This record gives sequence, C-alpha cells and structure tokens, in this order.
Amino acid sequence: MAKTPLKKTPSNYKQLQKCPTGVKGFDEITEGGLPKYRTTLVSGSAGSGKTLLGLDFLINGVLKFKEPGVFMSFEETEDELYTDVASLNLDLEGLVSQKKILIEHVILEKKDIQETDFNLEGLFVRLENAIDSIGAKRVVLDSIESIFAGITDVGILRLEIKRLFRWLKEKQVTAIVTGEPLQETYTRHGLEQYISDCIILLDNRVNEQIAIRRIRIVKYRGSKHGTNEYPFVIDKDGLSVIPITSAGLDQPGSPLKVSTGIPSLDKMFWGGNPGYTRGSTVLASGTAGTGKTSLAASFAIASCKRGERCLFLSYEESAGQLIQNMSSIGIHFEPYIKKGLLKIVSTRPSYFGLEMHLLDLYKLIAEFKPKAVVIDPLTSLIGEGEQREIRSMITRMIDLLKSNGITSFFTSLVSSAAQNDTSGEIGVSSLIDTWIVVRELEEDISKKRIRGLFIVKSRGTGHDSDVHQLILSDNGINLMPMNNESTKIADNEKKVGKNVSEGQKLAKQDKGE
Repeated sequence: MAKTPLKKTPSNYKQLQKCPTGVKGFDEITEGGLPKYRTTLVSGSAGSGKTLLGLDFLINGVLKFKEPGVFMSFEETEDELYTDVASLNLDLEGLVSQKKILIEHVILEKKDIQETDFNLEGLFVRLENAIDSIGAKRVVLDSIESIFAGITDVGILRLEIKRLFRWLKEKQVTAIVTGEPLQETYTRHGLEQYISDCIILLDNRVNEQIAIRRIRIVKYRGSKHGTNEYPFVIDKDGLSVIPITSAGLDQPGSPLKVSTGIPSLDKMFWGGNPGYTRGSTVLASGTAGTGKTSLAASFAIASCKRGERCLFLSYEESAGQLIQNMSSIGIHFEPYIKKGLLKIVSTRPSYFGLEMHLLDLYKLIAEFKPKAVVIDPLTSLIGEGEQREIRSMITRMIDLLKSNGITSFFTSLVSSAAQNDTSGEIGVSSLIDTWIVVRELEEDISKKRIRGLFIVKSRGTGHDSDVHQLILSDNGINLMPMNNESTKIADNEKKVGKNVSEGQKLAKQDKGE
C-alpha cells in the first residue's frame, strides 16, 4: 500500500530572507529589511527622497554588509548624483572609485521606448555587465517610468514588467525600483504595484507651513511589518526613520535615587535616600517667572557634581543667557561645561519640525551619553505640529530617555489664564513619574507676591504634598514651610493658579483638614 505523502506545514517552508538596508529605523518597521533577491517598489512624488533611499541602500550595503551595488539612472548623470549627495556625509564618489558601487547612466532615445519592437534585451545586457563586473548584490533602477514611458498596451506592459522583475530575481540581487504615484496608483502605469513583492510609499506634505515627511509600508509579501505612517527625516547622515514601535515598556524599575540639587526639596521626598528615582521622568509646571528653569538647573548641577553627564536642551534661552541668568542665584555652569560634564544646546523650536528635534535628541544621546537630560520648556514644541503629533513625539521622547536609563527633567509653561495649576502637562501626565507645580501666591493680600511649590505625585515614593515657599536668592534655592493664610491665591484679576490641584485636595483630605 502506497504511503500518502506528508503535506507541507508552515514550518516546512523556508522563512523569507531579509536584506537589511542599514537605514536607521527602517529595518525595525520592516522587521529586518527588504525581501532578499526580490524587487521592492519605492513610490513617492518629486522631492520625497526616493533616490536618496536608493543611494543609502547601496552605500550601507557596501559599508555595513560588504555587498557591492549598481545604481542605474535613467534621469540623472553620475556627476549630478555626486552633487545631490555632496552636502551629506555619504562618500558616493569614493565608493565608486573603489569599484564598490557602479553608476550606470542610461540615455533612452525615443526609438528605445516605442511600443512597436519594444525589447529589454539591451537593458539586460548592460545591467548584467554592470552586476558581474563588481559582483553586485544590490541594484537600484531610478526610475521605472522612464523604461516603460512609451508603452500604452496594458498586456505588453505587464509582461515586460514581470520579465524585468523575474530577470532581477534570477540574478540573485535585491532590487529597488522607484516610481511616482498618481491619484489612485503607486506608479504612472499602475501595474508595478501588483507585481512588486514590497511597496514603500514616501510622502512629503506641508501642514501649516511645516514640512512633514512620512514613510509607509503598503505591501510586503511573506512578512509582517509596521502598517502605520512613520516620520522620517533627511539630514547630513542620510535618511532616518523614527518608528514609535522602537520604544517599548520594558524598562526595569530602580530603587536608586538621585538628588534634586536642592536639599530642602530632597527632604520632601520620604525614604532613606530621598530625591527623584533614577531613570524616571520629572515635570515642573507653572506660570512664567515661578522658578521652573531654576529647579531644572539645580537638578543639572547635582548630576554634574556626581560626575554624571547632563544634556540641557534650551528652547527659549541661548546658552550664554542661561549661564548668566543662573549665576544670579549661585548656579554656575561654566566649570562643568569645561569639564565636559554639561552640554547646553539652544535651538528655536520653529527652526525645524518635530521629527528633526527627536532625531537630534537620538544623536545627542548617542554621542554625549548623558545620565540626565533637561528639556526647557517642553511646551515650546506645542506650536510645531498637531496635538496628536505632539503627544506622539513626546511619548517617543520619553520612551527613548527611559529605555536608556536617563533621568529626565521637563519644564512646562502654564498660561496665567489657565483654569488650574495642573494645566501644563500637555496630555502626557500618565508618562510622568514625578510632577511638581510651582505657582505665584500672595503672603499678605495685595502686598507681597511669593512663589509656592508642591508635589502633585511621585510614583513609588512617599512625599510631602503641602505647599512650600520657594525662595530664590544669591545663595541658591531653598524651600520653607508655609501656613494656611500664606497659601491664598493671587488676586482674582490675575487668576494665577485659581484652583488647588486635585492631588493636593486629596492629600489634605487624607490628613483630615
């Protein structure tokens, strides 16, 4: 009796091989890179970054994976491509001179792309010679529209595209072809999208005068992939994708504490080793002039005194102005800057988009390797995008800091017309571990205005929830207990911090007040 052949189960099939691109963040959202020995269609309008993605793919292939590549251009000459990447840290010309990358500029005559007697043999011969001459494993064709521009017969077009993709597969190369989308298709012909194994859509849109670049994996045969739109940026190092999926909730907890830089504030956190939890996020919110930056500066100096590097991102003051202002309360930055323990970076939020701010933070952390980061103020980024984008960016920023074990201190500006003291948390209070509110009070009504501070919450740490007077002087910062009369709010015309936070009310109820 003949044996029935075993049916193949999913485990019998070979898993799809991936070809890593080396593009920051891109290999994460594709779970390993592009499909190996297959063809990927990169679709995008003019200026979206298609050619640069192709060049990045080839350059990274040589530098990181020792895989030579061929770039066949139907639109730009070799010299024009060198000019395109001259402002970037991409040594394309050097790799071409070393015969690691070969650039083929193909000039197509009208007779070459006519429908009658259309033949790809000439292209195959030239491409095969290029691949074999350097042992190429990666190929970029820029763009596919140029090859099939003269064909209108859908049947011929489909056969020729399939023939091209099959030929590339038989040559055992991983290929990228670029195309420009129309209203409902990812190329002008609309057929490449059905034949391609992977489709990547690049988009460069302008929203409220701010340019935003997005990348999306539309299709990926045989592989899981991120399906959302992800921001990407083009800077001097090429193209970088910033996936929100790269940040997870797997940060370990820590029993360790770090000083706030203010001994009297340290005492407001209970326990044997008071202060902020190491690797946690701290938010100080309040109206203008209440001392938020001073609290942040004290935290930064305390980090430096422990011999730990601190990165201070200032979005409203220049480094020189910040150094001068803080010296008035006995906080001196210069010695720690000279020692290389403190780095101040001042940038206007409107100078570039949210994605570039986040990418710069990634790079600064990788280069400077800080143990503490101050961002002053976080609210300056609000005007640089939509509310959802802002929350997404701040979430990724906080996850980045936490995943690196960095203790971070944010300040948040509250409008003087805000309804309550806790309105400056920008919708991310759930991501904040310790929340401090500073506000203006009147010691004697209409006579003397003073600053008050209280702790709204501090996860995993008991704390004093009473309002304390915040005193800034030549000798530094100090906190003093206050009586109930002193916690009266400023006059109704100003409406500064009109309502006491819910956290403080609950704390007082617990005390039976």
